[in-house]
Amino acid sequence: MMPISRPASAVQWARAFVLPALGRVSRAVDATAGNGHDTLFLAENVGPGGHVYALDIQEEALEKTRARIEAAGLKDRVTLLLRGHQDLDRLVEAPVDAVMFNLGYLPGSDRTVTTGPETTRDGISAALRILRPGGRLSVVAYTGHPGAREEAVAVAGLMGGLDLKEFNVQKMVFWNSRGDSPELYFATRAGEDNG
Repeated sequence: MMPISRPASAVQWARAFVLPALGRVSRAVDATAGNGHDTLFLAENVGPGGHVYALDIQEEALEKTRARIEAAGLKDRVTLLLRGHQDLDRLVEAPVDAVMFNLGYLPGSDRTVTTGPETTRDGISAALRILRPGGRLSVVAYTGHPGAREEAVAVAGLMGGLDLKEFNVQKMVFWNSRGDSPELYFATRAGEDNG
């Protein structure tokens, strides 16, 4: 796990959680490409024989992600898909080692275009179906923008209902933060872990 020298952001915690699932030939998914930060993190850590699938419904998000991974010289490790994450189990070669969801809207863009409860629930379910034993899934659910609370409730219901024999699920909140603090969910599929 990467060292944390100060209180970390939600995204930093998510990365620290999924990192042990990644290795030299890992397959990973950024289910919400956004500005490409998580895609780049995954591409840097899947190794030279690994691959990352990055999905987003906005062309602008994929263009920003493309520019970021090309600048890092990692475009050969990434497939960009202009699709919703609810379809990821039909688009991604299974099994995968890690999946990251960073919900909400594209920072610096139209805040009315957001992830939503139904597609997010379907996307997480699809990700869990293709996660290998020992694989890890992270979800950063925001609560401060319109519609976010309903989405966070849907995520909580899904994650809280997973069978403990199949998935170990943890929830993290920034307890002494303001009321609309992000909620983080971490799921590890039961079975052998390569970390």
